[in-house]
Amino acid sequence: MNYFLRIIRETDWFLFFFIAPLLVLGLLIIKSFGFGADYFFPRQLVWIFISIFVFFVFSRIDWRIFKNSLLISVIYLFGVLSLALLLLSGGGGKIESWFRFYSFSIQPSEPMKIILILILAQYFSKRHIEISHFKHIIVSGIYALLPISLVFFQPDLGSAIIFVLIWFGLILSSEISKKHLLLLFLVFILVAGLGWSFLLAPYQKARIFSFLDPYFDPMGRSYQAYQSMLAVGSGGLWGKGIGQGVQTRLEFLPEYQTDFMFAALSEELGLVGVFFVLLLFILIIWEILSLARTGESNFERFFALGFCFFLMGHIFIHIGSNIGLFPITGLPLPFLSYGGSHLVSVFAGLGIWQGMRRYSLH
Repeated sequence: MNYFLRIIRETDWFLFFFIAPLLVLGLLIIKSFGFGADYFFPRQLVWIFISIFVFFVFSRIDWRIFKNSLLISVIYLFGVLSLALLLLSGGGGKIESWFRFYSFSIQPSEPMKIILILILAQYFSKRHIEISHFKHIIVSGIYALLPISLVFFQPDLGSAIIFVLIWFGLILSSEISKKHLLLLFLVFILVAGLGWSFLLAPYQKARIFSFLDPYFDPMGRSYQAYQSMLAVGSGGLWGKGIGQGVQTRLEFLPEYQTDFMFAALSEELGLVGVFFVLLLFILIIWEILSLARTGESNFERFFALGFCFFLMGHIFIHIGSNIGLFPITGLPLPFLSYGGSHLVSVFAGLGIWQGMRRYSLH
């Protein structure tokens, strides 16, 4: 009994207070549409309960065991091998992004994002004073490059971008010199040029073309971007009401429950609802950043920063692709979009954050 009381007392319920409306709102949007609702809604509900359970389990772990041990390196290698296995298991030239188990699927790139944050937090925290040496930027870049390459060839461009943002965000937080920052920028330009010429698939290039000119082929390659912007714009100030979105209800907006959750939300709740959701995201990020200020050591601070880059990357890219600022990448919107792998990974990260916060405050 005292153990459960201690869990209740040590849990940051303000964070749950900010997250709960997003979870409920996502369920309402999924449930409000007839097509697919009977499939997506109960599964998402199950994933929410699993995610909360994972949160409380992870929140009781003393994460200081990862500061100097090789355990996180073993977990990292396991994650990389699971991504490599997906590439090797693709039959007939078709590469999958999920391991499928009966009616459920697991996307290993999602937990790999949390694993990358942990191993980079360990690496930077142990070398924080000498991080200005370029060799440490190269070594940390190799840690990021392995999952980036493996998910890019799945192909999952969105997750590859998130891995890049996590690594680059932590590099910027590590007081990198301006000279090295300029060199990284030049390398990025070179890699982007080579990637466009030799690596991007035709459909990925088509998404970029549709981003540059969404009205060029509104019934073809620009269809998704065009319909998404129509849904966002049609919501107006107050929205059309839950379940009343024309673009979603009439199935003009594809994958509303995942890739275009923000567009569906905007059409139904309007600008007022969008501001409310953005406010909740800001409060969540602000609460997580508190560990970056009060963490026991640089390990906890770097993890909090990396986890914020992870969340903000998903939020900005998802919303940006839905309103035409970025090409469509297929990234889910945290806490709102349907998907178990992403949701469990997010709550696992929150559980790690809660565990670090617990012993940092003692």
